Amino acid sequence: MEMLKALPRARLDTTTAVTDGIRRFDGFLMRDLLDLVGAQGTTVTARAFNDYAIDIAIEEFDRFDVVVAYEMDGKALVPSDKGPLWIVYPRDQHTELRDIRYDYRWVWQLRWLEIE
Repeated sequence: MEMLKALPRARLDTTTAVTDGIRRFDGFLMRDLLDLVGAQGTTVTARAFNDYAIDIAIEEFDRFDVVVAYEMDGKALVPSDKGPLWIVYPRDQHTELRDIRYDYRWVWQLRWLEIE
């Protein structure tokens, strides 16, 4: 977590499909993490602690300011409530992101990423 929090901080205010109202998310941009680790490939597989997994085209992280949040509304995300990390899309800033297909990409309790 120390390495992740050393990345440039990103803030996003947006609604979600699973919470009420606009929430503030603090974390880092997924593209900054991928740059840091030198990720090469076209697909990111994001997997949660409960083994939920989804493939995401890596180009989405260049196209949208996707945040990996470790705080919501100024409080640390914890495993009992979507944490410690949650992939959050800027759905209020882009109409196309309000589609259920994108809601599936909001992986909470993020455990690992695999790049292919």
